[in-house]
Amino acid sequence: MTGSTRSSDGLSERRRRLFYRSWHRGIRETDLILGHFADAHIATLTDAEMDELERLMDVPDADLFAWVTGDVAIPAAYDTAFFRRLRAFHATGLR
Repeated sequence: MTGSTRSSDGLSERRRRLFYRSWHRGIRETDLILGHFADAHIATLTDAEMDELERLMDVPDADLFAWVTGDVAIPAAYDTAFFRRLRAFHATGLR
């Protein structure tokens, strides 16, 4: 997992799968967006937050990138506390 700073050792199957998927989105930019967030938070996400992350995995890369960068308004269906947390993680450089 190029770029990852953590191992998936000790994670549940669901968390390992999400961790992997976060680093293998399709385009490098979204790999970095979701991958760095997963590095920092995958071990502590609640079930509801993992549901949200799984839902984001179905969003096309270009849309996800545009929402995170603020180039396009986030659709109401995705404007959740979890997504705002993901966006703030990158906006403040908490990596």
